[in-house]
Amino acid sequence: MNTNMPSLLNNQFAYYDVIESIVTALDAKDTYTANHSRRVGGMADLLCDYLGEKDSVKATVHIASHIHDIGKIGIPDHILNKPGKLTEEEWECMKRHTSIGANILKKSEALKPLSDVVLYHHERWDGKGYYGLEKENIPLEARIIAVCDSIDAMTSKRAYRETLSIEYCKNEIQSNIGRMYDPRVASVAVKHFEHLLSLKVVS
Repeated sequence: MNTNMPSLLNNQFAYYDVIESIVTALDAKDTYTANHSRRVGGMADLLCDYLGEKDSVKATVHIASHIHDIGKIGIPDHILNKPGKLTEEEWECMKRHTSIGANILKKSEALKPLSDVVLYHHERWDGKGYYGLEKENIPLEARIIAVCDSIDAMTSKRAYRETLSIEYCKNEIQSNIGRMYDPRVASVAVKHFEHLLSLKVVS
């Protein structure tokens, strides 16, 4: 993935204003998703620190994590907020949020480098994700966001279920190391699990 940020990134304030505008637009569509993205962003920043990632990875993860679900703007409300289990047809529609989000970002030269991270954040280490990418073929930034995405989703109340326990969530991440999640990324997340969860606040 091309991680060279265009000239707009040199104007940090303008760039982050654009990101915040996108999150605000998502908030108008679905408050849960917007707040979820902010929480995932906080966790992903910290996880990058624990992983010792280089600054370019940290920068990409920081921005992409805040807008990884932007494609849900294109998902019908009755599917997005359905209190029960999705039908197979509804689930296929929901899965389109990754491609919708990536296509939105590709319209901007400044945000285009983030499109693959958004597109592939539901890939699995074992290749059984949305698009069948596996292991290191999945962008590292997407692998980091995927772990934080799961942690926040499981420990948050949703329309279709109550909050899952911290112990259950930690065990789910642990048991899916090398299956759903990058072994290095997920192992570090489990090691620092409680600290990552302490960032479940909306900034």
